[in-house]
Amino acid sequence: MSNPIRDLPTAQLLSMITRGHVCEEDLQRPLLEVLKKPTRDNYPTTLLAVGELAERALADQMRERTVMNSPQLVRDYLRVYFAGYEHESFVLMHLDAQHRLIEVEELFRGTLTQTSVYPREVLKSVLKRNSSSLIVAHNHPSGVCNPSQADRSLTRMLKSALECIDVQILD
Repeated sequence: MSNPIRDLPTAQLLSMITRGHVCEEDLQRPLLEVLKKPTRDNYPTTLLAVGELAERALADQMRERTVMNSPQLVRDYLRVYFAGYEHESFVLMHLDAQHRLIEVEELFRGTLTQTSVYPREVLKSVLKRNSSSLIVAHNHPSGVCNPSQADRSLTRMLKSALECIDVQILD
């Protein structure tokens, strides 16, 4: 059985959600940004609610699945999570022994080009949630997705620190 809603164009779907209060500027932006980041004062809160629901649905899906078996699911979730961010943000995805999601936590927030990460705070957070393993991630608002030398160095430092408490970072 086909889903008639699935065949509708994005502009029509947005108009249905906002009761016609979608502007041309919104239609030119990436859809995830439209759902997560206002462009004007009278931005329809319904769109923000839909974006939040999409993020929660992905988090629920991740809690039901083994993260190790679905790196695409992690990527999709992080795309939704970071959509519209204009600053760097460092998040921890806390996982249990079966690699199921416990919680996603924004631990550090920075500027447009950098954020500071403190291994001590990462360790405190891991111990507080009794995490068995972690996925660490941060966004690059510039759009450049290649890890920098500083990113690689930080990952090595975190892996070493977490090894002392028998917690691993999953790539």
